[in-house]
Amino acid sequence: MKTTTQLRQMLDSGPMVVAPFILNALHAKIAESVGFDAVYMTGAGTAAERGFPDVGLLTMTEMVANAKYIAGAVDIPVICDADTGYGNMINVQRTVREYEAAGVAGIHIEDQLFPKKCGFFEGKQVIPMEEHVQKIRAALDARRDPDFVIIARCDAYAVTGWEDTVTRCRAYRDAGADMVFVDGIKTPEDLANYATDLKELPRMYNGDLAPTQEVDALGYRLMICGSTIWLVYKQIRDSFAELKETGQVNPERYGTRWDVAGLLGLDQIYELERKYGSSNIPVA
Repeated sequence: MKTTTQLRQMLDSGPMVVAPFILNALHAKIAESVGFDAVYMTGAGTAAERGFPDVGLLTMTEMVANAKYIAGAVDIPVICDADTGYGNMINVQRTVREYEAAGVAGIHIEDQLFPKKCGFFEGKQVIPMEEHVQKIRAALDARRDPDFVIIARCDAYAVTGWEDTVTRCRAYRDAGADMVFVDGIKTPEDLANYATDLKELPRMYNGDLAPTQEVDALGYRLMICGSTIWLVYKQIRDSFAELKETGQVNPERYGTRWDVAGLLGLDQIYELERKYGSSNIPVA
């Protein structure tokens, strides 16, 4: 089954889909190995891996390149940040087609003014609602696979208030978006209001204000969990500090090269080398 169809079926029925943030293909394979049914390619993490803050400095080409590696590494659906669509309605159409060709299952496109900022940063600006409605329509017209999921992200809450956010989300859904995504939810009260005031719409949530089970109980259909990438930052930073201060990292803190190589398919490479006669490794 296509991953687009997998994702759509999961969103349409069953428990809420939980997709941890992943920065790269390795992280995606780790998430798949522990049993997650989907992963989320973070724009913030993709930018961070290239040394930039999440303020719209990466191009569509750079984002799609990362998405292609990730989608090619796992069999589960990959949901991706597509920022503002990287331009106007025509740019949005190319963005949809490039992400779709990369093998991902769905994307979200936001109503920020380009260059965008992380949904939790200050200084955001949003485009007129009618303009983003047209972007959503253009995205829907561009997709070749009808199961490819188009999510309308709204960043208006911190800019124009909650009432405008609700109005925008309903307009984006009316335009045909498969799901809405209000970013910048910062308090449990925000999370509850989001669930109550837009209860008729399929909703996505980004954050860690409550356990996944509680968010599911509020009727959300998709939750992306960003705490995972900030954990990566702290663990790596702490291990570097330990190495600097003591000259060694406690082996209990890390896995081995063989753990990683096994996850990445080293045994299958050896088997192929034996099959095609390009290996000196004896047959067991």
